[in-house]
Amino acid sequence: MDITKSSRHSKIVGDFGETLVLYWLSKSGFECASVDHTGIDLIARHPRKSEVMGISVKSRTRTPGTESEYVIVRSGDFDKVKAACEAFGCAPYFAIVVDADSIIRVFITTMEHFLELFPLTSGGGSGWKMSDAYLAQYSSDPKVAMFELRADMKKWLI
Repeated sequence: MDITKSSRHSKIVGDFGETLVLYWLSKSGFECASVDHTGIDLIARHPRKSEVMGISVKSRTRTPGTESEYVIVRSGDFDKVKAACEAFGCAPYFAIVVDADSIIRVFITTMEHFLELFPLTSGGGSGWKMSDAYLAQYSSDPKVAMFELRADMKKWLI
């Protein structure tokens, strides 16, 4: 399917990703809320632990042929997440949301584990890799929570 994005698509996909993660956390028993704060988008309390999570959500739409491109996270984003979590007394997390073809994948992990997997580069950032090999690795990694939504468009506006 050929994708032509609207002029506001970046904003819309960001809002969608945050809402999707918020929904899934709530559905899983987390007490959670959307926050408007530099560095984090969501705050969630784990239902079986005392941990409070400060979550930065990074959402991307991938067009055909770019599905395996990684999600760039700039070094400054890590600094902002850390600062916000220190201010609110929560543990820093990232949620990565990638809409590619007919699958929307969501990954949630601690900032610490993110950086263990993908340390900051000399270029000043990191990237959540999306190749088939990495998708398989995430599936077996106990420190990466993930879920997928599949969409099969039956009929749409033309």
